[in-house]
Amino acid sequence: MHSTKEWNCLKATWLVILLAFIARVLLAGQFQLAPDEANYWQWSRYLDLGYHDHPPLIAWTIRLATSLFGQVEFAVRLPTILAGAIGSIYLSLLAGRWFSYRCGFHVALLSQVVLLFNGCALIATPDGLLLACWAGAMYHASRAMERNRILPWLLTGFWFGMGLLAKYTMLLFLPSLFLAMLVVREYRNHLTTGAPWAGLILGLIVFSPVVYWNSRHEWATFRHVLFQGGIDDSTLFTFRYIGDFLGSQILLLSPVVFFLIVFAWIFSKGTARVRKQDVSFLKAMSLTGFLIFFLLAFHVRIYGNWPAPVYLAALVLIAALYSPGRSTLDGGSYFWWKTGVVTAGLMTLPVLVQVVWPVLPIPLHLDRTAREVNGWKELAAIVDTRLQAMPHPEKTFVFGLTYQYASELAFYMPGQPRTVSINRWTRPNVYDFWFSDDMLLGQDGVGVYSYKGMDRHLATLFDRVEPAEEIRLYRISGWYGKQLIRTLYLVRCYGFRGGLRWLPERKDDIRATREQTGS
Repeated sequence: MHSTKEWNCLKATWLVILLAFIARVLLAGQFQLAPDEANYWQWSRYLDLGYHDHPPLIAWTIRLATSLFGQVEFAVRLPTILAGAIGSIYLSLLAGRWFSYRCGFHVALLSQVVLLFNGCALIATPDGLLLACWAGAMYHASRAMERNRILPWLLTGFWFGMGLLAKYTMLLFLPSLFLAMLVVREYRNHLTTGAPWAGLILGLIVFSPVVYWNSRHEWATFRHVLFQGGIDDSTLFTFRYIGDFLGSQILLLSPVVFFLIVFAWIFSKGTARVRKQDVSFLKAMSLTGFLIFFLLAFHVRIYGNWPAPVYLAALVLIAALYSPGRSTLDGGSYFWWKTGVVTAGLMTLPVLVQVVWPVLPIPLHLDRTAREVNGWKELAAIVDTRLQAMPHPEKTFVFGLTYQYASELAFYMPGQPRTVSINRWTRPNVYDFWFSDDMLLGQDGVGVYSYKGMDRHLATLFDRVEPAEEIRLYRISGWYGKQLIRTLYLVRCYGFRGGLRWLPERKDDIRATREQTGS
């Protein structure tokens, strides 16, 4: 039986998660899609078992949401909003079972105010889905540790497989869990039983559609992931990226939360009421992945969102050790925990507000959100006007010289038309799998790009290209007034001769497949 105080903490936990969910739902339709979001929405119109950049779960879930709620920003973001709530619920349940429901409440509260997790829970990217899957797998793994039964291991495997369908970072869950089972003597004997391996097999079965897709497309996604991991980089060791990696983690978590986590990794060993094996499990589930990314940062750039799932166990760890809901017998001040929560909230709230209402006097070149979520509707209206003025608009295709522009135009132009990304001079992406030259030969095109002078290169792909038209896109800021977001160039082209797909500069580029390059 739970005490009244525990029930109140449990109800408060659900209330925090529900209010955060409602706030994100209300916010989700108030700003335009960022380029990556528009790209993932575009994926949902070409459903498949796999894609060039990522596994397919983000496309599948967006397709389901937009089928139910329409082709609007809210529907595109709904899967990650739901995933954010699911992930927070699982973390709170883990903290509640192992420590206290009050601890679970503080885990829920912290997970709702950290900037890193807010971005993953609002913006439509694979990271939000990954976090929910990682949290689900970690919770059921913790249940399996308590009683080595087949059901919790199968649920662990299911969420592991779903995580792999979301993002390949889920692979780090395996060494993290394996290390957790090795370092905790009470869990070590589980490895000699069949239940954990049955869970792993189920996870791989769930993931198998991606393997099948890649086997049919020259392992294109795995090539892409290896390239991002720096396999083509001749520089084996560099300090160039390490400062950026650590700085981004400190900012995205907030300085106090980040250093609480580091302190817990280094010094925590368990207490009278926080079992040593629980601390060891949570440390292994978080520190393992962090160290992998930390070491990779000496070779290649690590984007700030990549390590997000490794901090899930870390939040539970620091809540168990330092929050007012901790299970230790000793009292004392919770100053640093409270400071961490407040600091994280104060860093996150202005960013969320700034997305919709630019209330902060941030110079535009430092305000990435302003640059990414403004101007697309205006651009789409201009391109549509130029399209309708073409001799045969019904036989004219719309293109961008990057997948970002092609995807934004597809979402915001009237009727959400088919658009094309001409990748010849950029990098390979999913458009290489959707379009080939013979689908567009002889047609006219209207397109946009950002680098002045690209019309000269486009002239090699068309019979005739008109001089480019400069387009300036603005936003209105309460501090700076009318601000120029970006300058683009619109070009009208006639008689497409071919040349859509990416053309690698080097023959040994690991990303190059015959299907993508058309060779």
